[in-house]
Amino acid sequence: MEPRLNPFAAAPAAMQAWLDYGKGVLQCGLEDSLMELVKIRASQINGCASCLHMHTASAREHGETEERLYLLDAWRESPLYSARERAALEWTEALTRVSETRAPDHAYRALQAEFTPEEQVNLTLVIITINGWNRLQVGFRGVHPVIRRQAA
Repeated sequence: MEPRLNPFAAAPAAMQAWLDYGKGVLQCGLEDSLMELVKIRASQINGCASCLHMHTASAREHGETEERLYLLDAWRESPLYSARERAALEWTEALTRVSETRAPDHAYRALQAEFTPEEQVNLTLVIITINGWNRLQVGFRGVHPVIRRQAA
């Protein structure tokens, strides 16, 4: 895959503003582990290799287990995720696929059961941010770092 454009070189001021916005969102008070799961799940849906590479590494640094990372795409079928994580993942999927889902009431009710109104807004901003990064990386064909490792 060949990169199309480096958005940081093409529009440094706009990209710096986007970076600053994203940094602010990450200081919203939600658990780092929860935000990483959300970022990974949205990136799985959007097929963003760069963001998957970055956020799975970050999740591991925050203590996430390999098992939970491997099973994230099938979170509904796994008992490894808490009710709060499930609500966040369902809301992530609903908003990432908003043109298909229209953010259904059942997803919002699950969100309300686990998150305060302020946390609902903060989580939604995290979802908006990762979807924006996914679109930048997929659209401009961002390439993740490649580390050659031997199979386990």
